[in-house]
Amino acid sequence: MKNTFSLISVFWFLKVSIIFCHLSDPRCFWRIKDTKNDLGDKETYCFFSIYTKQGYVKNDYFSWNLDKKVTPKTNHLIFSVYLAMEEINKNGHILPNISLLVNIECGLELYGERTGLAFKSEEFIPNYYCRNHRKYLIVLTTPKWGVSTSLGPLLYISRVPELYCGHFHLLLNDNEQFPHLYQISPKDTSLPLAMVSLVVHFRWNWIGAIVTNDDHGIQFLSELRGEMQKHIVCLSVAIIIQTEKFMALKEFRMNYNKIAMSSATVVIVYGDKDSPIQFTLIMWKSEGIWRIWVSVSQFDMITVIGDFLLYSSTGSFIFSHQQSEISGFEKFIQTVHPSNYSSEFSLAKLWWTYFTCSLPPSNCKKLKNCPIKTVFKWLFMTPIGMSMSDISYNLYNAMYAVAHSVHEMLLQQVDIWSTNAGRELEFDSWKMFSILKTLKFVNPAGDLVNMNQNLKQDTEYDIFYIQNFQKYYGLKMKIGRFSGYLPSGQQLYMSKEMMEWATDMDQILPSICSMPCRPGLRKSPQEEKDICCFVCNPCPENEISNMTNMDQCVKCPEDQYANEDQTLCLQKVVDVLDYRDPLGKSLAGFALCFSVLTSIVLCVFLKHRESPIVKANNQTLSYVLLISLIFCFICSLLYIGHPTMFICILQQTAFAIAFTVAASTVLAKTITVILAFKITVPGRMRWLLVSGAPKYIIFVCTMIQLIFCGIWLGTSPPFVETDVHMTHGHIIIVCNKGSVIAFYCVLGYMGSVALASFTVAFLSRKLPDTFNEAKLLTFSMLVFCSVWITFIPVYHSTKGKTMVAVEVFCILASSAGLLLCIYAPKCYIILLRPQKNSFYKFRKPHSKSENIS
Repeated sequence: MKNTFSLISVFWFLKVSIIFCHLSDPRCFWRIKDTKNDLGDKETYCFFSIYTKQGYVKNDYFSWNLDKKVTPKTNHLIFSVYLAMEEINKNGHILPNISLLVNIECGLELYGERTGLAFKSEEFIPNYYCRNHRKYLIVLTTPKWGVSTSLGPLLYISRVPELYCGHFHLLLNDNEQFPHLYQISPKDTSLPLAMVSLVVHFRWNWIGAIVTNDDHGIQFLSELRGEMQKHIVCLSVAIIIQTEKFMALKEFRMNYNKIAMSSATVVIVYGDKDSPIQFTLIMWKSEGIWRIWVSVSQFDMITVIGDFLLYSSTGSFIFSHQQSEISGFEKFIQTVHPSNYSSEFSLAKLWWTYFTCSLPPSNCKKLKNCPIKTVFKWLFMTPIGMSMSDISYNLYNAMYAVAHSVHEMLLQQVDIWSTNAGRELEFDSWKMFSILKTLKFVNPAGDLVNMNQNLKQDTEYDIFYIQNFQKYYGLKMKIGRFSGYLPSGQQLYMSKEMMEWATDMDQILPSICSMPCRPGLRKSPQEEKDICCFVCNPCPENEISNMTNMDQCVKCPEDQYANEDQTLCLQKVVDVLDYRDPLGKSLAGFALCFSVLTSIVLCVFLKHRESPIVKANNQTLSYVLLISLIFCFICSLLYIGHPTMFICILQQTAFAIAFTVAASTVLAKTITVILAFKITVPGRMRWLLVSGAPKYIIFVCTMIQLIFCGIWLGTSPPFVETDVHMTHGHIIIVCNKGSVIAFYCVLGYMGSVALASFTVAFLSRKLPDTFNEAKLLTFSMLVFCSVWITFIPVYHSTKGKTMVAVEVFCILASSAGLLLCIYAPKCYIILLRPQKNSFYKFRKPHSKSENIS
C-alpha cells in the first residue's frame, strides 16, 4: 500500500511539474519589418489538389523555383504541405505502398497578377487533369475564403470535395450552400470570452471594438457584447467597417472621428483582414491613432509598406490557436533551398522565428531597459527554429487527415480500382470525404486533431504580447493562454514573470471610463451613461465599502460602527456607568462615604439621645430622617453598573420611596417645631403634640407615593434599554423609565412634598432659635429643591452614562444637602461645644425673649 501511494504521489508531482513547465516557459518570436518586399504579408489563394500514386514516389519537385511575386507566407503554406507529404509517404504504417502527391496552383488577388505558380484556366479542370489523365482525390484551399465561395459551384459540379484550411468563416459553414466544402479550422466559440477575460485580468472596463460588416464580424460583435455584459465591461465605441471599398472610403472620416473621440485605450479588432479594415488601420496609424490592440493572429502581419499592421507604442495582444511545435520544420526548409538561407538573420526575414524564451540576464530587468546589443546577443544564444502559422498548421493537419481517411478506406476494404497500368490508384472522393469529417487522430506533434466540428471542444488560445521597441524590430512573446474547457476562473493563465519583464504595466494607460472608487466610496451610475461610467459617492452613515468599485456599501451590524474612512466596522463601546469607570468610582465612593457619615451621625444621636439638643428636636423623627438618608445614599449605587430588569425597577421605587420618606420627615419635623412654639395655651391643640400626630404625615405621604409607584409598575414598569443609535460608536445601556408620565408623577409628588416642607419651614424661620431647627430645615429644603429643579433641564440635555451620572449626582447632592444642613450644626454642638448642649442654655435665651415681649 505504501509503495502504491508513493508511486501515485510521484506521478502527480511529475504531472504538475510538466504542466507548470509548459505554462511558465512561453515562446518568443523575433519580428523584423520587411521594407524591401512591396507585397508585405499579402497572401495568395492556393489550390492544393491531392491525388494518389502506387508505390513510393521520391519528392523530386523540390527543384522548383519560387517566383519573386510569391510572398514568404505563401512559401510557408507550400512548405507545410510538402513536409507533411514527405512524412506521410515515408511512413509505411499510414499508406503502405501508396504515395500522396499534390498539384499546386496559386495566384495573387492583387491586380489580377499571376505568378509562376498561378494556375492557367485552360489547363485546370477541377476533377480531371488532362495532361496526365488523373483524377484528384480532394482539393485543399487556403487562405482566401472568398475564392472558395466563387469557385465552390465549379468544384461541386465536378464532384471534387474541398477542405478549406484558412481561418474559420461563418459563411462557409453553410452545408446547404456548400455541401462539398468542409473547414478544418475550429470555430472561434471561445474567442469573445477569451478576449473579455484578458480585459478583466488587466482591470479594463472601457474598450472599443472594430469588426467587418459581414455575418462573421457581426456575430462576433454580438457574442462579444454578451460576454462583456456578463463581466461588467462596457463598449465605448463599436466601429463596423464596410466590406465594399467605396463604402469604406466614404465612411472613413466618420469612423476616424469615432475612434479619435473615444476615451478607450484598448480596442478589439476582428473580421476579414483582407477587407478594407486593413486599409483603415494603416490610415489610422498615419493619422496618429495608437491604441492597445487586441486581435487574432491573422492581423499580426506586415503591410505592403513593410510596417506592422497593429502597431502600438504600448504593445498589442494577439490570440492564436494553441499548437505544438512541428519538429524538423526548419531543417526541412533549409534542405529545400539552402542557398536562400545564408544566415539565421535572413531566415528571420522570411518568417518570424521563435526560440525557447527564458528570462534574460540580471542586467535586463525590463525589456525596455535592455541595450539593443544585449537583446540581439541574448536572442541568438539559443537555437532558432521556424514557427508555423495557424494556416500552415491547418494544411499540415489536412494532409494527415486525407492520409488517415484513405487508410481508413483501405481498412474498410472500400472498392479500389487501378488505372494507368497499375501505377496510379483512384479512390471514391466522396466516401473518403465522409470519413474525413468524423475523423480523430494524433499528429506527429502529439496534438489530438478532431475533424468533427460538432464535437470539437472549446478552442485553446495562446496569448502573445507584441512589443515594438525599435524602428524595424519587435518582439512577440507568449505571456499566457486561455482554455475554454476549464472551470470558470481558471480558464485564463498569465505568466507573471514574463508579463513583468515584457510589459511595462505602469505605463499602460488604464482603459476605464471612470476612475475606480476607493474603499469608503460606492459607485453611483450616471443617467443615460453606461454602467462603467459612474461617480463615486461616500457611503451612507454607518455603512462601509472595504474594496475598490463597490456597487453597494455594506451596513455595519448593530453592535458595530463605521470608522472615519468608512472602510472598517469597529466594535462599539458599551457606554454604561460602571464601577470600573472613573466617574462611576467617584460617585460610588461619595455614596459610600456619605452613607458611612450618615450612619456615624445616627450613632452620635443614639449615644446622646438624652441630651437636650436631641430631645428638643423630636429624636424619633431625627432617627427616621437619618435612616431614610442612608437609604437615599445607598439607592444611588443601584444606578452604577450593568443594569438588569430587577435593578431598573428597584432603583426607581427605592429612590422614590426613600426620598419621599426623607421629604415627609422634614415636613413632619417642621410642623412639630411650629406646634411646639405656637401652642402655648395648655389644652388647646396640645393633644396634637402629645399624641405624635406629625409622625403620621410620614406614613400618609409614603403611602401615597407607594400608590403612585404601584400604578407605575403595573402599567409600564422601567426596563433595560440598549440604544445603538443615540451616540456614534457607543452602545448606550440605561434603564428606560417606562411610562414617562408615571415617572414625572412620582417625581412631581416628591417635589410637592419637598416644596410643602420648604414653605412650612420658611414660615417658621423667625421662631426662637435656641435648639430650633426651623432655619436649618428651611435652608436644607432650599438646597434640596434647587438641586431637583436644576436636574430636569440638565437630565434632558445629556445622554448615556452622563445622564445616569447626573441623576446619581442629584441624589447624592440633595441627600448630602439635607444631612449637612440639618445635622452638621447639631453634631458640632454635641461633639465640639457640649457646654451649649444643656437646658440652661435652652432656658436663658427663651427667658430673654419672653421679657422682651
